[in-house]
Amino acid sequence: MDDEVQQPEYEVGTGMLCVFGRQLKLFRERAGMDRAGLGSLTGYSASTIASFEQARRIPPPKFIDQADEVLCAGGVLSASKEEVARAQYPAFFRDAAKLEAEAVELHVYDTQLVNGLLQREEYARAVFAMWEPLLDEAITEQRVAARLARQEIFARRPTPHLSFVIEEAVLLRPLGGGAVWRGQLEHLMLIAEKRNVVIQVMPLSRQEHAGLAGPFTLMETKDGRRIAYTEVQGDSRVHTERRKVRGLERTYGILRAQAHTPTDSLALIEKLLGER
Repeated sequence: MDDEVQQPEYEVGTGMLCVFGRQLKLFRERAGMDRAGLGSLTGYSASTIASFEQARRIPPPKFIDQADEVLCAGGVLSASKEEVARAQYPAFFRDAAKLEAEAVELHVYDTQLVNGLLQREEYARAVFAMWEPLLDEAITEQRVAARLARQEIFARRPTPHLSFVIEEAVLLRPLGGGAVWRGQLEHLMLIAEKRNVVIQVMPLSRQEHAGLAGPFTLMETKDGRRIAYTEVQGDSRVHTERRKVRGLERTYGILRAQAHTPTDSLALIEKLLGER
């Protein structure tokens, strides 16, 4: 049976982040240390420590481990590291983010915008600025940082195999304005040079199209599990039922056959850059 994503909604200032912040403050005060003192030992300002304690910023894993050691927390703070990290993503994406980080293969079909793994910071910020309902500034910065952190997958060892099929319409849509758009297309060309990455464009002129049901992601984990992820309007599902996953795998294979070849796809992106 498929697993439907239903996670608690904890964002900046709520839930797990508040719990961690209170624990951090309690251990700091027990150690007789002010925020400036903890900051000097961990490489952060007193105001940043305050933001962590007040759940206004998400502490990075390195800080959590440092604080646990410096404050003699006995592993209590470090034990929260994974849940704190999950809080940087919207609830509907948390399970998929965890699976994505562990994937040895990832295959993505996108229809509306460049996939988060391929986004430059300026493009990502433009995307979140257009989000409806509107996000406040703290949430926007949190989501941008989380999106960029996901891109560590490109530097991971052993390197996962990644492939992307992108609708040509996505590349024609200048989200964020001309400069942001050009920078994003140039970034796609750089990413495509990586040996473990394949980018293909689905041309608008194609008369046959296997992906009309919408975008999806396929993942394979190191233990051989094959999983699919679908998302629309903030509703998402992680699919584990083999029949469903196999159907999407078949669809993706047809999409890759219908799309431009990787070489022709890069030529198209280069042509778009030359036209504007």
